Amino acid sequence: MVSDSDKSGKIPAESESTTRGGGMTRRDFLKYSVGTVACLYLGALNTGCGGGTASSGNFPLVVFSDVHFNPFYDPTLFPVLFNENDTDKWAGIFQTSGMTAPSSRGGDTNYPLLMLALAGLTQNLGASPLVMFTGDILGHGLPQMFYLHLNGTQNPRNPADVAAMQAFTDKVVSFFMGQVRAAVGNVPVMFAVGNGDSYSGYGPNILDGSMSPDNSFLVNTAELFYTKFLNGKADHQAFLDTFTVGGYYSAEPAGTNLMVISLNTILFCQLFSSGPTANDSIVAAELDWLESRLAAAEVKGKKVWLLMHAPPGADMGTTAKPANVDSSGHIATATMMWWPAYQARFLQILSNYPGIVSLTLAGHTHMDEYRILPSSSALEITPAISPWFGNNPAFKVFVISRDTWKPTDFSSLNYDLAANPAQFDSYYTFSTAYSSQGLLDASLTQLAPALVTNQDKQKLYRGYYYSGNNSLTAVTYPLGNSYSPITDTTWPIFWSGIGNMEQQSFKDSVNTYPP
Repeated sequence: MVSDSDKSGKIPAESESTTRGGGMTRRDFLKYSVGTVACLYLGALNTGCGGGTASSGNFPLVVFSDVHFNPFYDPTLFPVLFNENDTDKWAGIFQTSGMTAPSSRGGDTNYPLLMLALAGLTQNLGASPLVMFTGDILGHGLPQMFYLHLNGTQNPRNPADVAAMQAFTDKVVSFFMGQVRAAVGNVPVMFAVGNGDSYSGYGPNILDGSMSPDNSFLVNTAELFYTKFLNGKADHQAFLDTFTVGGYYSAEPAGTNLMVISLNTILFCQLFSSGPTANDSIVAAELDWLESRLAAAEVKGKKVWLLMHAPPGADMGTTAKPANVDSSGHIATATMMWWPAYQARFLQILSNYPGIVSLTLAGHTHMDEYRILPSSSALEITPAISPWFGNNPAFKVFVISRDTWKPTDFSSLNYDLAANPAQFDSYYTFSTAYSSQGLLDASLTQLAPALVTNQDKQKLYRGYYYSGNNSLTAVTYPLGNSYSPITDTTWPIFWSGIGNMEQQSFKDSVNTYPP
């Protein structure tokens, strides 16, 4: 919690030179203190503390995001779904619908699109020990849609309506996870909580004004996440201790030299939280926990895969709205994802542990993009299954080196809504499209300046951004969401967002493009 003398929102962060008794730095304190309990902490599933026994070679890693499942796509099914508590029977209910086409562009994921996406995941699992999901199970505004179908308004009439909404939301979560589990078999699904995954429909519990984590949703669904997604592959009590409080956790999959750390970055976001100072203590606790987990990974000699939903850096789509950009492509203001103090602390923590994080994944934007963090590592953003913002549904399959736990390549698979094919098809492979070799982090870093000087590569990136929807016409969909293609005027915004995490450097980059 910030003191009364610091109301600016800055979270006091101890630097690496800060000492704790006897001249020990904070990092050393964390390192040696966690080392004493390393074998007992969350998810220490390997025999001994020395790490995994994975063999050499590469394996595929399926990553999907932002499904936003909409159970109301056929309104005639709602009464049956409402009264059926056994979610194993929901698939049969959806199969009675006469609406068999996948979702239209601008809508959320319906049952037919979900089945196509999960079939694509199944076909691409290979020998992967894990599947990654970077958040947003529930359709946009699902609680409000529930009330609309229940009583004709978007608001509850009484406490019974609220209880009914929560019970129905839990059933949607259970159904979705059951379908994912059937698609991936026994492979654990490591996940991050999305801003739509709550009883408010918009991240934190904004309906009561608290702007705190939606703990009731986290508590009520914790066992579902643990059993149906993680498949029990983490220390149960340690998972509950952090997930039910803040929606974050870590796990160390058996047979690997890996620690997966999943953050809940929704309260970090300017759009979804009141930010400093209301949430400082909550966010500070999560970031302290992150630092302790990285310290534990360093002690054990493990690599870390870092998951989150909303990434740091700029909100390019909002910044690039026509009202914000002049005819020269210059901007006077920029919308950022996270509160500055939270982002600064997060980036400082990562810089304290160089080389530990070998893969960083996010979602939320629905687009195929990436960001280069100050630590020179790439943050890969997975496109959405939901075509809510005009994008084609898509997911990625990374190639991971089992020796280093680092990605060397990825392929994108998309579903072209204009063609309505029978399945998700191969869209592009990064190394082939951009003629790159070696580790993916280095290749992405090298690509960023080439996107300025190489028009062919820039054209590819702009086309891939919406996973193949290359229409040049801006569209506002019936629910108010919109599609705005990247133009020559707005391109500097999307390019500058790759490598500029701070607001001022992002604005300066846009307004002085080309560099």
